[in-house]
Amino acid sequence: MDRKASIERNTLETQICVSLNLDGSGLSNLDTGVGFLDHMLDQIARHGLIDLDIRASGDLHIDAHHTVEDVGIAFGQAVAAAAGSLKGIQRYGSAYVPLDEALSRVVVDFSGRPGLEYGVIFPRSLIGSFDVDLLSEFFRGFVNHARVTLHIDNLKGVNAHHIAETVFKAFGRALRAALEFDPRRLDTLPSTKGVL
Repeated sequence: MDRKASIERNTLETQICVSLNLDGSGLSNLDTGVGFLDHMLDQIARHGLIDLDIRASGDLHIDAHHTVEDVGIAFGQAVAAAAGSLKGIQRYGSAYVPLDEALSRVVVDFSGRPGLEYGVIFPRSLIGSFDVDLLSEFFRGFVNHARVTLHIDNLKGVNAHHIAETVFKAFGRALRAALEFDPRRLDTLPSTKGVL
């Protein structure tokens, strides 16, 4: 099965192109205009083994909000398109990832029901010039368009960059686990309802 997708999302605020391969090797080619976002997206690609190409142009003269949120939306749309029918996938994925003093847990369910539980409190509001509030906007955009339930919890950490990085690494690993095929049920959906 070829699990690739390309999405274009154009609004008056942003123009975004996302191409991905869910069965890749972790290659990334990223240019959103927001350096810290590119760094976090690279974590998803490398740790999720997703080949990821994202180009974004947004109203950064205002701030990064629309760009970060809309990249999350387009990434969610691309994941949903590439995942297709969801037959044969594990459905659930989870990961704990440490980085020095920081530790985060991410759990995802390809349930068909969008929902975000975001338990991350940062010790400061900026990482460089990046507003940490935008990270939850990225994930909210993603879950609403990938139609997944996502729980994100930072369990320990004092360094804001470390906290963010553990979240995105764990997110990539959780996606990878959820989207892997179960050879015992390749022709069925992992649901008692028969639909996701």
